[in-house]
Amino acid sequence: MSRYKDMYKDQIVDAMIKKFEYKNVMEVPKLTKIVVNMGVGEAKDNPKIMESAVSDLETITGQKAVVTKAKKSVANFKIREGMSIGCKVTLRGEKMYEFLDRLVNLALPRVRDFRGVDANSFDGRGNYALGIKEQLIFPEIEYDKVDKVRGMDVIIVTTAKTDEEGRELLAQFGMPFAR
Repeated sequence: MSRYKDMYKDQIVDAMIKKFEYKNVMEVPKLTKIVVNMGVGEAKDNPKIMESAVSDLETITGQKAVVTKAKKSVANFKIREGMSIGCKVTLRGEKMYEFLDRLVNLALPRVRDFRGVDANSFDGRGNYALGIKEQLIFPEIEYDKVDKVRGMDVIIVTTAKTDEEGRELLAQFGMPFAR
């Protein structure tokens, strides 16, 4: 079992019950899934760019990436319906906890001029969205083999009812929120 899953069961559940005074263990918020999304708009001109983006995402997450297609045609962006414009991975279970562990303890501290992540990026229902400017912060990516620096979105979905509960859950996992 992963380190973060053990930590959740042994320490975080008890701490959350104390802080929010839950009457039932099942009320305690938990992580549902983590979605990692990479938008690759340049792929409309060069399909090889999509292959490298997908391989980067698969290397980072350890799971097969799904290519996302455009739902509508947008003339200003020169995109037609059905064109490949990005890729995403949805992590659940063990891989989700492993990814969160690597994100918090290895990747985020490697960001240049890092002062913590924004504590206000919650959606009102306890889910957290985080934007990463470059995939190079992950130790799995080899700097020499990167063709282009790409950003990605990491969405952490929880069962929390409020932002305060979600913030506390992620803080217990060690998410470095800016003060």
